[in-house]
Amino acid sequence: MVDGQPLASGAVTLVELAKTTLTDEQGQYTFKNITPGNYTIKIQVLGAAQKDLPVTVIAGQQAIVDYQLPKENVTSLQEVTIPGNKNKFFKKESVYIARLPLKNLENPQVYNSVSKELIQEQVALDLGSISKSVPGAGIPMIANQGRVTFRSRGFETEPNARNGVAGAAFSSIDPVNLERIEAIKGPSTTLFGTSISSSYGGLYNRVTKKPYNDFGGEVGFSAGSWNLNRLTLDVNTPVNADRTALFRLNAANTHQKTFQDQGYTNNLTIAPSFSYQITDRLSLLLDFEFGQEKGTSVVRFNPFTGSGLTQSIVDIGFPYNKTFLGNDLTYSTQMMNIFAQMNYKISEHWTSQTVVSRARSTINGYITALNGRANSTLQPQIIVGNTNFIATDVQQNFIGDFKIGQFRNRLVAGLDYYNNYNDFDRVTVNLPAISFLNPPTNYRVTRFRIDSIATNGGTLRKEKNRDNTYAIYVSDVFNITDNLLAMASLRVDRYQYLGVYNVNTGQTAGGLGANGISAGPYSQNTVSQKLGLVYEVFKDRFSVFGNYMGGFFNRSGQSKDGTPFKPERANQLEFGVKGDLFNHILAGSVSYYDIRVKDILRTDISDTNYSLQDGTRTSRGVEVDLTANPFTGFNILAGYTYNYSVITNANADVNGLRPDGSGPDNMVNFWLSYRLPAGNLKGLGAGFGGNYGSQSYQLNTQTTKVIIPSYTMFDATLFYDQPKYRVSFKVNNLTNEKAWSVRLTPQAPAQFIGSLSLKF
Repeated sequence: MVDGQPLASGAVTLVELAKTTLTDEQGQYTFKNITPGNYTIKIQVLGAAQKDLPVTVIAGQQAIVDYQLPKENVTSLQEVTIPGNKNKFFKKESVYIARLPLKNLENPQVYNSVSKELIQEQVALDLGSISKSVPGAGIPMIANQGRVTFRSRGFETEPNARNGVAGAAFSSIDPVNLERIEAIKGPSTTLFGTSISSSYGGLYNRVTKKPYNDFGGEVGFSAGSWNLNRLTLDVNTPVNADRTALFRLNAANTHQKTFQDQGYTNNLTIAPSFSYQITDRLSLLLDFEFGQEKGTSVVRFNPFTGSGLTQSIVDIGFPYNKTFLGNDLTYSTQMMNIFAQMNYKISEHWTSQTVVSRARSTINGYITALNGRANSTLQPQIIVGNTNFIATDVQQNFIGDFKIGQFRNRLVAGLDYYNNYNDFDRVTVNLPAISFLNPPTNYRVTRFRIDSIATNGGTLRKEKNRDNTYAIYVSDVFNITDNLLAMASLRVDRYQYLGVYNVNTGQTAGGLGANGISAGPYSQNTVSQKLGLVYEVFKDRFSVFGNYMGGFFNRSGQSKDGTPFKPERANQLEFGVKGDLFNHILAGSVSYYDIRVKDILRTDISDTNYSLQDGTRTSRGVEVDLTANPFTGFNILAGYTYNYSVITNANADVNGLRPDGSGPDNMVNFWLSYRLPAGNLKGLGAGFGGNYGSQSYQLNTQTTKVIIPSYTMFDATLFYDQPKYRVSFKVNNLTNEKAWSVRLTPQAPAQFIGSLSLKF
């Protein structure tokens, strides 16, 4: 037990017989056919001290040994389940945020978590739908291969962390195997590096479902608007009699057309995972993701900007329901992510953690964009060919929880190696411009037309490039008192860009730098920090915190005078409060942050072939994240963000303006849920929520602005949840609000989804 609640996945050993098993989700364990005698039960949980308990087995009687683990340091290095919290939307404890046994109220960094329970209730079938519950995420940007990108504190942020390490996917990611999404806020390169597409606004970590010590699962089917058909499977089973080897399989197949006149996607995802408690000290986790998708690109419209006008996308008159592209212009993607983690408990105070992650994405086929060439015309641009992305991440961490004198220290020291490899073989084709206000009758861009042009013309890109990153980091949380904690973290990073190999010429040139000039292979060293202070005003209930965190991105090239560019840097100053009050009835955080970015590249106006590295940017604001359970059965989730972003010391056309693509400055999200807790209709419930975003910009200069209007979108669900089945009905975008992503992709109108799950 932990804090009065059952603990799953704890290792329990019968010492004299060398038998080991794991506790199930009710915190129970069993050893059968034991010869009468005196024995020792050993309980091992990563992050807690070992506990040995005597037990006497008497013939014909059941011996019961219970133990209450200290709650302060249990959730540390392995994923555990602690059920029983009625505030079902508040599930913050994580083994990934600090890489330490650190509770949310002890952590000086803000993060949001979207649990599988909320994902299920909202019938969220994709990452974009899940992000509606993350404060400040905004309308997701969908790339041409289904890849999704969110906003975080005014910066573009991708969900490319998986179980705390690199797990990039240049394709759509199905959420069928997600336990939760963690939105970690602020520059986070000190612990996570830049290899997982963290931004100065933060990073998104995908936490996958892990095997558990029981047999069970469910099969589900969803159907809805635009020929949506989705089949899901989740099966879990112990592999051996001792239940120390566990296997889980998640899978999904989804087909859906778009609401527009053309377009569809067809996706298959298979995600097996295997865990093995090899000994009471040594555990292994293997986790795989395989995804394969075929579909058509979403609309990506880039308006004409030569007229120097300030226009809303609505006033431009681009048709909301047309794609201009045929259904035979398809892309095919394949994604394979492999994750392996080995935990070894060296002693009561130290644990070794070894992690290997490999991510591969392959893209074949046609990638499209619609580029404005006049106020009412567009030019289709098609990229056809093959692209490969392969990334390997290897980490070795040593995690300690020990005292120096009377002072508790929780420390992680790690080594990180990351290798990235990209391969491009594709041709870009530009077609003649047409009027999008009055297009030719039955106009469609077809595969036959593109293939005939690509064979004999177009712009060829045929190259390979790669880079390596070597890093060492250390982070320590020091208890000055039981209620006052200080965090100090440091990372030293060595980046090696190995250049671009041109397949046509057979030469390695280094590719283009940010200024358009050949950058050549180069190396850069960087140091970043993460400092924090937390004071728990009321232990485990209310804390105040502050942090000063750094981030960086490597930049290639050199200025006109030959000075090499250095890494671009950002620092965040943040302070706020966190609470978990009234026995979890009210929980959340309120914070203020100020992010300053320096060494941004900008065009050298004396010679536009070069860049200067003296640009700066400020992003500051307020974030509120609250969950509540005011009475039994009723749950509330709400978030608010205000973000002020401005480019400073920049070229005259953008100086002093909000950066385009930074999203709305004001955003609101909420979800209200009620489920009948008792009676004949126990399990019947309903949910209602919405998202608001203020006006933002696709382009923002002194002379030309493309405005994305504000939006207010509402969703609602009705469900009936029983032990053996679950029935749900969902309506997305109840009011048919017309909204646009930052890439000017039209968002779907009202969508109806029905779902049935059978549990076993």
